[in-house]
Amino acid sequence: MNTILALDIGTEYVKAVIAKSKRGHLDVIGVGRAKQAPANMFSGAIADIPAVVSVCEKALFDAEEEAKETAKQAVVGIAGELIKGSTITVNYTRENPNRPITDSEVEIIIKKVQQKAGENARKAVALETGNQNVEVRLINSAIVSLTIDGYKISNPIGFKGSELCIQFYTAFAPMIHVAAIEKVCAELNLELLAVAVEPFAVCRACLGDDLDSNFSGIMMDIGGGTTDIAVIDEGGVGGTRMFSIGGRSFTRQISEGLDIDFDTAEKYKLEYDSLKPDLAAKLDRAITKNTKVWLSGIEVGLEDFNNIEILPRNIYLCGGGASLSALQETLAVSDWYKDLPFARRPIVNLIDINTLPDISFKSATPLDHTYVTALGLLRVGVDTLLGTNEKEGLKAKLSRLLEN
Repeated sequence: MNTILALDIGTEYVKAVIAKSKRGHLDVIGVGRAKQAPANMFSGAIADIPAVVSVCEKALFDAEEEAKETAKQAVVGIAGELIKGSTITVNYTRENPNRPITDSEVEIIIKKVQQKAGENARKAVALETGNQNVEVRLINSAIVSLTIDGYKISNPIGFKGSELCIQFYTAFAPMIHVAAIEKVCAELNLELLAVAVEPFAVCRACLGDDLDSNFSGIMMDIGGGTTDIAVIDEGGVGGTRMFSIGGRSFTRQISEGLDIDFDTAEKYKLEYDSLKPDLAAKLDRAITKNTKVWLSGIEVGLEDFNNIEILPRNIYLCGGGASLSALQETLAVSDWYKDLPFARRPIVNLIDINTLPDISFKSATPLDHTYVTALGLLRVGVDTLLGTNEKEGLKAKLSRLLEN
């Protein structure tokens, strides 16, 4: 049984969750949370390493106190507009269709796709930052779908056929962001098991250990500094997008609109449902402009998923910003979706962590939708450990091929 730590370094809070992993199942045994200072993060990325280390220490201490043990292997989330996640479709014609597909043949295809996707990501980041020498690193890879001669399969190894079609998700991050995470883990004396793009982690939390899942949905993680979007299409991650509007931006609008300090504005935001009608109306007016911009960000993000013919109808929300019910209501009743490929009006739900597959909770700390990302990071940790275990058979073979 492995002990894994998930470190969700958010703009508003650091969350530390410790779990035991056995045969793909996770038992959560310790939870800690500590508040960030305003200058610690910028647009979802670490801006002050020593300050973030200090906050992580507090969250980690509380998690270890509850778990009654320490965790040395950590999975850390990464977010921000410069994280580039996309899905590429590759059609590969085999020279000898009567020869069974081997590990090495699939590995060659995957490596070529990763190289191409990496160059595309580097060019995109260079264009946005104006730095032509920017370096990026592969963070996450996943096979979205596989077909051989039009027949859908979950694992190509051992099959025969002439036409292999692979939809392949990759995510890349600027080296400077990854290096900051590595430094934080070094200061905390943690072994960095994996870095995971946070919307990808949310997808992994919802999919669990089922390779044949037909789950579809749009995942939206509304954090303090960013809104992260991912689309799951019949069990495969169709891509990820992020933009720099999160809960903190709405708090700032409330603070300015009502002429109150930031902490009071945050309190009002979190207590929105229980506010008196006149005060709630003032909050609505204060965030109206920001809400329109936020909806535009979601619309632009979803427009990029042109590899998906019809977007899933169900939208699942998580993250601290999702607690603002005004955002849930706006997504559910406004007409923002009409220019996008939805078959019908989307249905909006908060993610219920009790419905997440293959996770049980043995900690005393109650968890909610704000911890979904951390739970997904734990799942990425299980995937990574699986990829190093030679005894797991065909599933392990695919995992090893997708290692960074």
